[in-house]
Amino acid sequence: MTKSESNVDRLYEALRRMAADFAFKPDARINESALATQLDASRTPIREALNRLVAEGFLTFRSGRGFFCRSLSPELVMDLYEARVAVEVEAARLAALRGDEREIAILMQDLEDIAPDYTARADTETLLSMDEWFHTRLCALSGNGELARMLDNLNDRIRYLRLIDLRRLQSLGPQGQTMVSAHQRILDAVARHDAEGAMAEMRAHIERRREGATQAVRDAYAQLYVPEL
Repeated sequence: MTKSESNVDRLYEALRRMAADFAFKPDARINESALATQLDASRTPIREALNRLVAEGFLTFRSGRGFFCRSLSPELVMDLYEARVAVEVEAARLAALRGDEREIAILMQDLEDIAPDYTARADTETLLSMDEWFHTRLCALSGNGELARMLDNLNDRIRYLRLIDLRRLQSLGPQGQTMVSAHQRILDAVARHDAEGAMAEMRAHIERRREGATQAVRDAYAQLYVPEL
């Protein structure tokens, strides 16, 4: 890897995190000069990194106007959740059909080991990290690298909203054990090589959270545009 490529990768990672966390406001134009100063880089590698993020759906490019942060609307969020359902349900099906017995057993033990950490006292970022950990591991059991890459992209594009949704749910009562139970049901079906059961459990698990997407968008706008007192 050349020094130039390494620099672009560094900028890409920094900008990807900023875009995922909505450091840029939805639909806001991105100031390349300000970014170059902030990240201590020239505009050429900045632009290359921004183009990569356009290709991945984090940003948009408007001819003659420049780069913009992605939109944040219930419709677009629903699109992402529907894509996640498609990816993860298929991953669960493949994991049930061809998942390695030893790897399934290891994941079952690991899930049991971290179960005590799924408590009402856990902070939302920890809960979300554990949830993504499980789904990433399960997807790996499918043996399909493309599904794994798509899931990684989707996770980053909806993480901000999922954190907001989790905070709302925590205010209503403990959620951790519910998540663990859902994960156990999915994995039990995979261990039985019950493809239909694994698909049904995964679909129900994701769609349960999709129901809160519209409220999460409203809460996100309030958080992004209303300063905290």
